[in-house]
Amino acid sequence: MEPPSQVSLRGKKQEIQKREADAEIYMNFMKSHRCYDAIPTSCKLVIFDTTLPVKKAFFALVANGLRAAPLWDSKLQKFVGMLTITDFINILHCYYKSPMVQMHELENHKIETWRDVYIQYSNHFLISISPEASLFDAIYSLLKYKIHRLPVIDPESGNVLHILTHKRILKFLRIFGKKVQKPAFMQKQIQELGIGTFRNIATVQQTATLHDALSIFVERRVSALPVVNEQGKVVALYSRFDVINLAAQKNYNNLDMTMLEAVRRRSCFVEGVIKCYPYESLEIIIDRIVSAEVHRLVLVDRADVVKGIVSLSDLLQAMVLTPAGIELLLS
Repeated sequence: MEPPSQVSLRGKKQEIQKREADAEIYMNFMKSHRCYDAIPTSCKLVIFDTTLPVKKAFFALVANGLRAAPLWDSKLQKFVGMLTITDFINILHCYYKSPMVQMHELENHKIETWRDVYIQYSNHFLISISPEASLFDAIYSLLKYKIHRLPVIDPESGNVLHILTHKRILKFLRIFGKKVQKPAFMQKQIQELGIGTFRNIATVQQTATLHDALSIFVERRVSALPVVNEQGKVVALYSRFDVINLAAQKNYNNLDMTMLEAVRRRSCFVEGVIKCYPYESLEIIIDRIVSAEVHRLVLVDRADVVKGIVSLSDLLQAMVLTPAGIELLLS
């Protein structure tokens, strides 16, 4: 018969192994599925030639409801990067106050012209992935390089098959992850798990200007800004996608309007402020963010004062990379 101390020690060891196996369920799920598995049977893909005028390119993104497009260089005969909303924000931020260049001159800029300027102070190379790579590798690339769009490129043909996003991967997990056992941590409160950003939250006052918001987007590299009133209560959410609609409305010459006015002028689909509370479970948080098809939830207290942001990156880091011993700095 074993001494009680050995029985207790074995029991603790088994409990630790059980917890580790529980934590690794979604990590293993992502490692066992390929990027190809997450590609929908039907999807829209728009590709821009680098000789296309910047203005036309952004109009095309708006018209197709897209946030990014791969760039094809006809001289090099290969894909050389992505045109994203971040580029549009950088263009506006760089040139709006510049005495050297009038905003109307940008109407004639080609994508390749802007890239020549932009490449001087940015690592502007194309980050892509093979369809045979695992979804775990895709998540690692998205979070490591702090990108929101990852082109899936066929290594043989060189064709772009799809653009993988955090949203697409999390939706794939929600649909097909039902085949695996649900981890116990899904029932824990979001505050207990510590998932999200809770310090130095990037917000913008409703009385600030739109140009102030662009500066925060550029400097803090965030994808959305809670718009708050004097009491710190969230009244709206202004995202990068809202900025690109300035092109459609031809409002990019008026960046001195207040955030309150900018929010009111939105005539397109508005993501809205989808909130969550510290006491809600991770499962509820994931269901809400996937169902609403948003990129982040604003964590608030009972008075609607902003206390944090829970993003798709935060969720994928906690559920997939952390169990693998990989901690990436997301903010």
